[in-house]
Amino acid sequence: MKRNFSSKRNAIYNTILSTTTHPSARWIYEQLKPDYPDLSLGTVYRNISLFKNEGKVSVVCNVNGEERIDGNTSPHTHFVCNCCGRVIDVADDGSKSSESLALLNKGFTIDSKLVIYYGKCSDCCNN
Repeated sequence: MKRNFSSKRNAIYNTILSTTTHPSARWIYEQLKPDYPDLSLGTVYRNISLFKNEGKVSVVCNVNGEERIDGNTSPHTHFVCNCCGRVIDVADDGSKSSESLALLNKGFTIDSKLVIYYGKCSDCCNN
């Protein structure tokens, strides 16, 4: 279904696409509030939900009770820092893991794969 983008919806979507920080709804709201004084946090959540349903964004994980959003919907791996909460894209060579190959050899089909590593980022390890 083709949907018209309002200026707020467009701003929310562009904010998600313009960052690799994997933002929360609150972060998006705080970035846009100065330019859209009548923007509500509820509007941000509703639009993120719409984008998720349309496959335009994905939820990577939940950090401190907040979903973290990714505008890059191509398959890739993430690292989540347990200390500072950063979510970082991890380079992935796209090769199939031994687990994936084992499933494929048993006749399974794989529609998607989600890999998330948890630990301490290099900044937190050095502090």
